[in-house]
Amino acid sequence: MNPLDLTVVLVVAGLYTVGFLLVLDRSLMRVVLGFAVLGHGSNLLLLVVGGRPGAAPVLGTVAPGEMADPLPQAMALTAIVITFGLTTFLLALAYRSWTFTGHDTVRDDVEDRRLGSVADRRAREERE
Repeated sequence: MNPLDLTVVLVVAGLYTVGFLLVLDRSLMRVVLGFAVLGHGSNLLLLVVGGRPGAAPVLGTVAPGEMADPLPQAMALTAIVITFGLTTFLLALAYRSWTFTGHDTVRDDVEDRRLGSVADRRAREERE
């Protein structure tokens, strides 16, 4: 593995880490940005997995082993379109939530917290 591939793999790992941290935040704008960063990390991962770049797949007379594989580029283009659609949809949801509530933070679900405390109480009772 050459140093450039290792650098790109580290960048992909960093993008995934930042994306997951943003998705786990309570602010809807950070969630949207997290999904966008995850999409960029996935696109970069697809290009890294595609192997080393070769000659153009259409132009010239090159041996098949030296040609670039067009499948990772096609998958990356598809992932770009999907990420764009998901980002647009999430932005619309965040804007609608902001217009109704006046803020973009996700509130705690009281029922979920209550069920969690009941489960904790039952687990403590079973241990005793």
